[in-house]
Amino acid sequence: MQKHNFSAGPSILPREAIEATAQAVLNFNNSGLSVMEVSHRGKDFDAVMIEARSLVKELLSVPDGYSVLFLGGGASLQFCMVPFNLLEKKAAYLNTGTWASKAIKEAKAFGEVVEVASSKDANFSYIPKNYTVPEDVDYFHITTNNTIFGTELHDDPRVKSILVADMSSDIFSRPVDVARYGVIYAGAQKNLSCAGVTLVIVRDDILGKVSRHIPSMLNYKVHIENDSMYNTPPCLPVFTALQTLKWIKSNGGVAGMQQRNEKKAAVLYGEIERNKLFKGTAAVEDRSLMNVCFVMNDEYRDLEKDFLEFAQSKGMVGIKGHRSVGGFRASIYNAMPQESVQALVNAMKEFETKH
Repeated sequence: MQKHNFSAGPSILPREAIEATAQAVLNFNNSGLSVMEVSHRGKDFDAVMIEARSLVKELLSVPDGYSVLFLGGGASLQFCMVPFNLLEKKAAYLNTGTWASKAIKEAKAFGEVVEVASSKDANFSYIPKNYTVPEDVDYFHITTNNTIFGTELHDDPRVKSILVADMSSDIFSRPVDVARYGVIYAGAQKNLSCAGVTLVIVRDDILGKVSRHIPSMLNYKVHIENDSMYNTPPCLPVFTALQTLKWIKSNGGVAGMQQRNEKKAAVLYGEIERNKLFKGTAAVEDRSLMNVCFVMNDEYRDLEKDFLEFAQSKGMVGIKGHRSVGGFRASIYNAMPQESVQALVNAMKEFETKH
C-alpha cells in the first residue's frame, strides 16, 4: 500500500533528496567513504557547505551583508541564541502559539520582553492584527507558521525595529523579502532536511552590539567567522539540505513552491468546507498552507476515532491532530505531492458517504 506522509515533523522529503542521501551514506562523491565518515574540513564536504550556502542565497534572493549558517541545536536553541546576541534591554514578541510562547520564555532570561499581542484567547486560532511594536525595542520576533494550530503569516511585516523570524515550518514555501529581516532561522526537519541542522540567515551589521559576554558556541559572529565549522557541523543533514535545495531550484524555486502549495491547500480546504462531517479550526484569512488543521463537526464528534482508523487504512500517516487542538492535522510541506492530498480528500469523501 502506498503511504502518504502527513507528519508535522520530521516530515516528508523529496524522494530525490532521500535517494541521493542514501547513496552518499554508502559512497560519498565516489570517495569510497560514507558522507557520515569523511572529514568536514575535507574538500569534498567543504564543497557541499559552499554550494548549500550559495543555493540558500540564490533561492531566497539574500542581499549582500547577510551570512548563511548551518548550526545544530534546532530552532529551540535559537530561542536562546537570538536574545543572547541581540537583546540588550528590551525585545518585542508576537505570541501566536506554542513555539512563540517558548521563545518568549527563553528571552525573558536576557531582558525585558513585551508581548505586543497574543491569540491565546482563542486557542491561537488566528494571527493578531493591528498591534503596535514599540520603537525602542532591540528586535521584534515573529513565528511565521504555527504547526500545532494551523495558522500562518502570509506577508513579511514592515517594522522599524530589527525583525526576527522563526520560519521553521514554512521556509522556502514562498518568496521572502529577506531585506526586511535581521535574523531568519529554521529547524530543517519540516521543509528542508532531516532533523539535526538549523538554518540561520543573519544580517552582519546587527551583531556585536550587546554588552554581555557570549559563549563561543552561542555567538553568531564566531560561527560566521568559521563558515559554520567552529565545531563539527551536522554533516549528513547539511548534505540532505543541499539535495532538497537542488530539488526546489529544479521545480521552479520558491515561487514554484508557492504555486504548488496554494494548489494543494485549496483542494484540501475546499473539501473541509464542502464535507458536512468536518470543519477547519483556523481563521480563514490566517489558514496555513503548510499545516491544515480540522476537526469533526460537533454532531459527528463520536466518529473521530473511526475516521482516523479509516484514513490510516487508506495509507494516511501522521494526520492525528496535536492534543492542543484535537481532530486532525495534515502537514502538506513542499515535498508533499498533489496526489497524496487528493488521496486524503478521496478518503474524506468516502467516509462521508459511509456515514
